[in-house]
Amino acid sequence: MGEEKSVPELVWNRQPYAPRRGLSVERIVETAIGIADAEGLDALSMRRVATDLGSGTTSLYRYVTGRDELLDLMVDATEGEDVPEPPSGDWRTDMRGIARRRRAALLRHPWRGSVMVTRPVLGPNSLRQMDVALTAAGGLTSDITLASDIIALLADYVFGAVARELAEQQTQRRTGMTEEQWRAGVAPYIRKVVESGVYPQFARRIIEAEDHTFEEQFEFGLACLLEGIAGRAGETGDPRNP
Repeated sequence: MGEEKSVPELVWNRQPYAPRRGLSVERIVETAIGIADAEGLDALSMRRVATDLGSGTTSLYRYVTGRDELLDLMVDATEGEDVPEPPSGDWRTDMRGIARRRRAALLRHPWRGSVMVTRPVLGPNSLRQMDVALTAAGGLTSDITLASDIIALLADYVFGAVARELAEQQTQRRTGMTEEQWRAGVAPYIRKVVESGVYPQFARRIIEAEDHTFEEQFEFGLACLLEGIAGRAGETGDPRNP
């Protein structure tokens, strides 16, 4: 039998190291978020944070044990940017508000989604957001398991929708082209495809369909999701049952 691996101590259980010589957990986290927002997670390291703070890397380890712990602190700090609104009792209105705020936060911090899906989110700000979301879902059901499933479904939808939006932004940054420039570049090929008649429904989409913004698409999908939950639940039942 192999040796049992010990679970690392959670940062939330430790007494924070007292600020000294201008350094503090808050300053370290704020600097790290600035780097990740501007340059992405690949640019984030303890050494880079120390350089931006004008400090030695070793000094940072008195406050944060490493990059993984720093990521946990960063996520929770960004969760604390939005003060959750008290649930109104109208579960649809509350769910829409939660989804919209989460989308805005993910767009504000493009690195956040990839971090949140790879680790448990257990910081105080994150738990506060979760508690409010579960209370909001309680407007539809008193079953805490079902409420948890609804919140997870909502989060999955938001992550997926935002991932597609961020992918287009990253493509534009990588190519240096705006959406209009990209469309102009591929227009001759698209025209050829349409005129070939091989893909009639794609051709209809190009010729007839309206172009909706990412926000409009998000709102459409969100409305469908909430209607689907309500329909399956019958407003009082369990949408997990066929």
